[in-house]
Amino acid sequence: MQRIIYTVLAAFVMALALGPIFIPWLKRMKFGQTINELGPQSHKVKQGIPTMGGMIFALPALVAGVIFAPPQADWQIVAMPLVCMVGFGLIGFVDDFIKVKKKRSLGLTPKQKLVPQIILAIGMGVWAYLHPLVGSSLVVPFFGVEWNLGWCYIPVIAFVLVGTVNSANLLDGLDGLLAGTGAVDFATMSLICALLAAAHPDMESEYLATAVFSGAMTGAVIGFLRYNTHPANVFMGDVGSFAIGGALAGMALVTRLSLLLPLIAFTMLISSLSDIIQMLYFKKTHGKRIFKMAPLHHHFELSGMPETKIVAMYDLVTIALCLVALLGFTA
Repeated sequence: MQRIIYTVLAAFVMALALGPIFIPWLKRMKFGQTINELGPQSHKVKQGIPTMGGMIFALPALVAGVIFAPPQADWQIVAMPLVCMVGFGLIGFVDDFIKVKKKRSLGLTPKQKLVPQIILAIGMGVWAYLHPLVGSSLVVPFFGVEWNLGWCYIPVIAFVLVGTVNSANLLDGLDGLLAGTGAVDFATMSLICALLAAAHPDMESEYLATAVFSGAMTGAVIGFLRYNTHPANVFMGDVGSFAIGGALAGMALVTRLSLLLPLIAFTMLISSLSDIIQMLYFKKTHGKRIFKMAPLHHHFELSGMPETKIVAMYDLVTIALCLVALLGFTA
C-alpha cells in the first residue's frame, strides 16, 4: 500500500510542477481551444484557452507508473495499460495538433480517428488473448465467476476499448468534468487492484503493478485539476481524454474487469448513450430532439444548471457508483 501512496504523491507533485511550465508554453505556441459554433453560447468565452493540456498528467502518470511498478511483476502486464494510454493519447494528440494549427474545431475526420483506434484496440485484444495471465475470460462482478468468451474475446475487448476512449472524449465538455470523475475512477481501480493483490498471492505483483499505475493516474489527474477546475486555465484536449479512456480501459483489460466499466465509468457511458439516442431520434423524427443538446451534460447546461453544479453532480454519482463497485471486492 505504501508503494501506491508514494506513486500517487509523486505523480501529483509532478503534475503540479509541470502546469506552470507547460501552460505558458502552450500560450506561446498559440495552442488555443477553438470552440465549436454549434456548442453552447456560454462556451464562447473559452475561445483561445490553451488546450492539449492532457500531457500535464499523462507524462507524470507514465513516469510514476514505470518507476514505482513492482520489479518482479510480469512486464507485459505493466506495459498493456501504458500502451493503451500512450497509443490512444497519440491519436488524440494528432487530432488536437490539426485543430490548433488550422484554427478549427474539427481535427481528424471521424473515420481518420476511428480506423487507428480500431487497429490499436484489436492489437491490444490479441495481445491480451495470447497472454497466459489474461486470456479470453472476463470476471463477472459480484458473482464470483468468470465468463470465457473464446475467440469472441478479441472483438468484444476492441469494442470496449474504442467505446471507453470515445465515451471519455464525449464527457470532456465542461471544466473539470472528465478529470474529476476520472480521478475517482482511477482511485477506485487502484483500491480494487490492491484488494485483488491481497486476495491472490499468485498474482500479487501483477495486480499491484496495475494498482500502482491506477494510483499514478489518480495523482496526476488530481494535480491537473488544479489548472482545469472552473474557470479552467487549460483544457486537456483529445490527447488527455483519449489517454484517460485508454488508461482506464487498459487497466480493466489486464485485470479482466471490463464488465465493471459500465458501473464505475457510468458518466462516460451515459454521455455516449445520450449522444447516440439524440442522433437516432433526430434522424427518425426528421429534426426533433430529445435533449436540448447532447451529450447529456450540455442538456443540463442549456436547462439553466450552472457548470460547477453539473460537475459536482457527476462527481457525486461517480463516487456513489464506485463505492457500489468496491462492495463486490470487500466481502
